[in-house]
Amino acid sequence: MTQGSEKPDLPEGWLAVDALDIEAQGVARRADGKVVFIDGALPGEQVSVEVHRRKNNWEQGTLTAIHRESSQRVAPRCPHFGLHAGACGGCKMQHLHAGAQVAIKQRVLEDNLWHLGKVRAQTLLRPIEGPAWGYRWRARFSVRHVRKKGAVLVGFHERKSRYVADIRECHVVPRSVSDLLLPLRELIGSMDAIETCPQIELACGVDAAEPSREIIALVLRHLEPLSAGDTQKLRDFAQAHPAVQWWLQPKGPDTVHLLDPGPQLAYTLPEFGITMPFRPTDFTQVNPFINQVLVTRALRLLEVGRNERVIDWFCGLGNFTLPIATRAGEVLGIEGSEALVARSRENLARNAARATAPTRFVARNLFEITPAQLMEDGRADKWLVDPPREGAFALAKALADLHQDPALLRADWQPPRRIVYVSCNPATLARDAGLLVHQAGYRCTAAGVVNMFPHTAHVESMAVFDLD
Repeated sequence: MTQGSEKPDLPEGWLAVDALDIEAQGVARRADGKVVFIDGALPGEQVSVEVHRRKNNWEQGTLTAIHRESSQRVAPRCPHFGLHAGACGGCKMQHLHAGAQVAIKQRVLEDNLWHLGKVRAQTLLRPIEGPAWGYRWRARFSVRHVRKKGAVLVGFHERKSRYVADIRECHVVPRSVSDLLLPLRELIGSMDAIETCPQIELACGVDAAEPSREIIALVLRHLEPLSAGDTQKLRDFAQAHPAVQWWLQPKGPDTVHLLDPGPQLAYTLPEFGITMPFRPTDFTQVNPFINQVLVTRALRLLEVGRNERVIDWFCGLGNFTLPIATRAGEVLGIEGSEALVARSRENLARNAARATAPTRFVARNLFEITPAQLMEDGRADKWLVDPPREGAFALAKALADLHQDPALLRADWQPPRRIVYVSCNPATLARDAGLLVHQAGYRCTAAGVVNMFPHTAHVESMAVFDLD
């Protein structure tokens, strides 16, 4: 052992890996203190590395040898995962035990809350976990005709590359979708539009009228009009694969439309008796299994009463709004997009028998909201906040301004007693938590991770803030 250090003396060129960063790179330090980020290395390992990028304070490289292996290292399930040339970049953590992945994500959340927001949660929530494989019901596959290989590739990009990985199977999407990868390659390869279809977007769901029936919605992006022959080939493909429903996208997202009339795509929230129709380009959670648990926990943490008014900020299609409406006295859903507000109203009408509380949906620019605008939507006992990766800075700042300057407060308005914040970016959650705790008068009473994306470095989380 080196005197005054817990680290062992290592042979020349070896590094001891201490941690895993948000990009799933091992983190080590040289004797002079310089940080080294190592693709493929895990905490607790002693490794050798080939450095391919050097800066004054850090280096970045790739694992070349493992001299002492982590007990949490496992054999990747997918043959396309790894550090080899052409490896798929869709996953980053298949070499790490699933339980250890969750522990690392929990640490990322805690570190972000403290280092960026100077906030520590009073209670750590038990992580929300679900199936580790076949969970990804949404994906965006790139499509490319590679003349040198004489083949069309359909899949994710290679690791750190703009090239499409040559994958023949994928274990994070449903088996029924993985089984379509090679047939899709053959289909595009046979089409006149072989050079002008750069993307296929995937959205799995169920038939809104018959929830036991699977639907695999495939949105084909095509840069030129499709020939009659190509359109017929798409129809023949759907005939051969009955779960497939083709959508076409000739230009921007607003141009997406069904190739032929078919059943309405939807997902369900069985605990609340809710069925949510959606379009394949709408934002819905990638992992339906986790989403069901996420909604249930959010409502449990909100502790909504029959006499309470709740605002659901960034409500989207009503994923949280409609379940809240089965428990609350009144609900307001607020979203930035007028089109999504219209869709959420349709979903409310469809689920009116279960979502019984008086419920409204309105459109607001939630990235520029002021204290005055915040109060215009009325007092609420509880808030549910589910923003995109940018977070809810304007919302938290408006609350902070009202707390810091009571002269701004209207006599009929009070801040919510409890906020449940669902986040897809621990950095922006930490930033907003810092505002809520240090400037808006709240305590962070609980926080925990949601393993929405197993085998990736993506960290979803949930935090609870109570008015102090």
